[in-house]
Amino acid sequence: MSAYFATLSQALKQAGIFQPCLVLDRDRLDSNIALVKDRLDPSLAVRLVDKSLACLPLLSHIGKTLGSDRFMTFHPPISAAVLKAFPHADLLYGKPMPVSAARAVLVKGDADWSRVCWLVDSDERLAEYGALAADLAIELRIAFEVDVGLHRGGFARPAEIKALTVPKGLCCEGIMAYEAHAPEIPGLFGGAAKALMKASALAADFVVALEPDQRRILNIGGSKTALLHGAGVANEVSIGSAFVLPSDFDKPGLNGFQPAAFIATPILKAADAALPGPVWFSKALQALGLFPRKGCYLYGGKWMAEAVFPEGMKPNGLMGFSSNQQFMSLPATAQVKPGDYAFLRPTQSEAVLQQFGPIAVFSGGKIVDRWPVLPMG
Repeated sequence: MSAYFATLSQALKQAGIFQPCLVLDRDRLDSNIALVKDRLDPSLAVRLVDKSLACLPLLSHIGKTLGSDRFMTFHPPISAAVLKAFPHADLLYGKPMPVSAARAVLVKGDADWSRVCWLVDSDERLAEYGALAADLAIELRIAFEVDVGLHRGGFARPAEIKALTVPKGLCCEGIMAYEAHAPEIPGLFGGAAKALMKASALAADFVVALEPDQRRILNIGGSKTALLHGAGVANEVSIGSAFVLPSDFDKPGLNGFQPAAFIATPILKAADAALPGPVWFSKALQALGLFPRKGCYLYGGKWMAEAVFPEGMKPNGLMGFSSNQQFMSLPATAQVKPGDYAFLRPTQSEAVLQQFGPIAVFSGGKIVDRWPVLPMG
């Protein structure tokens, strides 16, 4: 592990990067993509989650390798960027947009929004989108959000779908069934495998409630579960974070995947640790093992990430967090100096990838490119 981060450190120095940045290991990324290709059931297509991979070159690299031009989208500014960058992209919203948000982008007309399928989660939203289509004299593509156990909203029973009358101007193309809860179900309640089977069975019931011409998009699964699905009623799965594997995605369904994204930041100071106040107080806490004897201060901090190098580095509750100069505890044996790099592993890729400007792309022991990220808004 230390040899890996030593190589990363040298690559950053050679590239002249001396501020917090997001490093993407393209070789590990390619290994993760290969695992998806190898393990994904051949009956399933991949829909790339743009919010978790909010970088057009990154989306392009994965999409070309997998031969996919399907995207799951969540935020209109990112949706517009993806539509412009990928002329043949097909977008499915992963959450229902307020109808006013849909109206705003449709009226603006800055992209080909006919390639977007909007998500509908209730009778009321169906009526709102029907009214929008009529008002703008256009046809809108929609899919139904269905609840297969997550209980985050959507239609709860297939009979509800069967009873719907789709307004003129709306074209129903299928369903989105998200089962992110499955890996978290404890054995006491049947465990992950049973939850996944139940979710798949529920999704199949919802599909039966659709007309035959309403089944183009039968979406199920996310990064944690997509590779656990076999041949069944679904025809596509959504995958995003799995390709870079932030720590929240260390799940059995992604065994063998490697972390491919790290926050790298210079160490500003390395010092004997001391709390503000009387010296004796710090020494007493150190004697009790409640406060470290050694520490360092990072350039920046307070990120959604877990420290991974130097080994044993961790935040300290007594010193708290800082987005300016984060104090980190170090083992007594740690050998660090100002100018060394510290590395943290993001807990999620969503939003974190966009916090540092262009991503530093690492491959073959060097920083080989800088990939611009999409803006937050």
